[in-house]
Amino acid sequence: MNTKNAFVTASGFYQKGQYTRALETLNELLNVDRSPKTYALLAKTLLKLGFRSDAASAYELAGRQKPQRDDYLREALLLHGDCGNDDQALAIGSLILPLAFKDPDLAFVLSRIFLARQQKDLLTGFKTVLVEGPELKHRQMAARLLTDDLYDESNRHIVTTLFKKHPDHVIFRALYLIFAREVSDLAAVEKHMAPVLASLAQGKLEHVIPDNPFFHLHWCGDEALNKLAVHDTDPLPAGHAEARRKLPHIWGGKIRIGYLSSDFWPGHATMKLMQRVLELHDKDRFEITLFDHSEAAHQKEEAFDYSALGTTVDIRGLSNQAAAEAIRARGIDILVDLKGHTKGSRAFILNYMPAPIHVAWLGFPGTTVNIDLDYIIGDHYVLPDQSKAHFYEKYCRLPECYQPNDPLNRPKPRPTTRAEHGLPEDAFVYASFNGNRKITPQMVDVWCNILKRSKNSVLWLLCNGPRAEANIWSRLEARGVNRKRVVFTSRIRYEDHIDRQQLADLGLDTFPVNGHTTTSEQLWGGLPVLTIKGTNFASRVSESLLNAIGLSELVADDVKAYEDMAVQLAGQPEQIAQFKETLAANRYIKPLFDAERFTRHLETAFEMMAARAKQGLAPDHMDIPALPARTEPFMEDDRNSAAIAAE
Repeated sequence: MNTKNAFVTASGFYQKGQYTRALETLNELLNVDRSPKTYALLAKTLLKLGFRSDAASAYELAGRQKPQRDDYLREALLLHGDCGNDDQALAIGSLILPLAFKDPDLAFVLSRIFLARQQKDLLTGFKTVLVEGPELKHRQMAARLLTDDLYDESNRHIVTTLFKKHPDHVIFRALYLIFAREVSDLAAVEKHMAPVLASLAQGKLEHVIPDNPFFHLHWCGDEALNKLAVHDTDPLPAGHAEARRKLPHIWGGKIRIGYLSSDFWPGHATMKLMQRVLELHDKDRFEITLFDHSEAAHQKEEAFDYSALGTTVDIRGLSNQAAAEAIRARGIDILVDLKGHTKGSRAFILNYMPAPIHVAWLGFPGTTVNIDLDYIIGDHYVLPDQSKAHFYEKYCRLPECYQPNDPLNRPKPRPTTRAEHGLPEDAFVYASFNGNRKITPQMVDVWCNILKRSKNSVLWLLCNGPRAEANIWSRLEARGVNRKRVVFTSRIRYEDHIDRQQLADLGLDTFPVNGHTTTSEQLWGGLPVLTIKGTNFASRVSESLLNAIGLSELVADDVKAYEDMAVQLAGQPEQIAQFKETLAANRYIKPLFDAERFTRHLETAFEMMAARAKQGLAPDHMDIPALPARTEPFMEDDRNSAAIAAE
């Protein structure tokens, strides 16, 4: 066979649209000629005949010959990706990876595969090329590659670019607003929330349904809407939870509790709250296992003995399904997810049926949409009866407060001075130590009113960086607040932060997301906190904490009452002094910081859940009975002990 003539003949058939005859000629030609151009023509012919997977293989054979032809390999990778031949696509990707960082189509295919395989660490280099890609699918993929780091400038650039190119795209708008809130760009928040609020006023939900459930809470205090923010999750199949509860399970003498989290390291707020609870669990009645997917770098920040908390099982390298199988293999009776829809969550593990009882607690202040859960642990403040319709989980209400607190490992406030923190000695000091994303434009406006109405006062405000400080100051200044009335501060060492809170006179809470750990830290540090009666879980937390420490009078009925109370208290130093005395007197006798009492209530909850499951009963709302009130402190105040010893 004359190979040159045969190739020309096959090419002629191809040009005339006679693809079957071209294929026949090429099949004969391949017996003597396997050059790149022959395989490339074969690939094009197969494509015309609809054999896409075979065409991909032909392009791959053309490209792998020496010298390597990247253009043919590119076509092979795209076709393999389109056909779902992910292993073959990845194999080719390893050969032309540098090209993928410049080619949005290649980056798109490889990103899809890496995402599906949970190999997110390999995706960093694709974000930039995708966000500049010519098609919407490229930019949507760039959005999927965003990391949880809201301070990463590459993330910020991508979000800004996406929103600039697609100003009416609801997901890109939501992403842009998340980053704007993080640095308190209040002007941008107000401007770009206007269409969202206008749409809601017309009863439309296009801005709610695709929103991230956690960040959704920062602008929406309506729990009827909160439960509709599903982001990119999918509903569970009908009967899924019932099938999970019917799986064979062997109950032991002890109740086996599994805690699932990425926050098992001393510096995280979750551990600051619940470390003592884990230490106090009755090991004769409960077997505790921590299913840990914390970042290894965090756990190396300081030495810590995890053995006192229970058995730790590292699931970082496991897929969600493999992690669920590891949990079930340990016979866990009750699996408690501590994350919900928050940063670093792997709550989707619960959708693979790891335990007969699934519980949400502590991390996410709301219902956890599209996750297989039986109960949510709360209390009568954060989970009132009228809200039951807005939760997918059944209520498990602890009798006093849903939030644990650690009185032993949390540092005690030490003496300090206003001068050390740049505060005026003779002014009334309002303080907000909440995260910047919680500070809404409306909240700042209320604080401006408070400052204007209480003449000798300052606002002591925590900011996460110069950008946030400049943005907040811009709004304060525009509303006529003198620069001397604001003292900006930054994050400092935890022990020093606990110390400094007592220097303020009144903490000003945020809405619709309250301070959670922040509020309990302020109360621990001796600072009364003023809050507003909430409309959803996230906005009712401070009310729960204040009631648990005996300061329910600091819960204002509405925003106007909040503003009026803040102004009145600035002129009532004796009342502030009384609040601080109450905090000091109640610290070691009221429920808020009573970790032992809390642990016993929590264990009763677990026992009640297990009892229902053992009887084959479906989960139902339950209220945990309270232990008798304490008449004596559960521990001594170190400062009082030192004073007595000195005398």
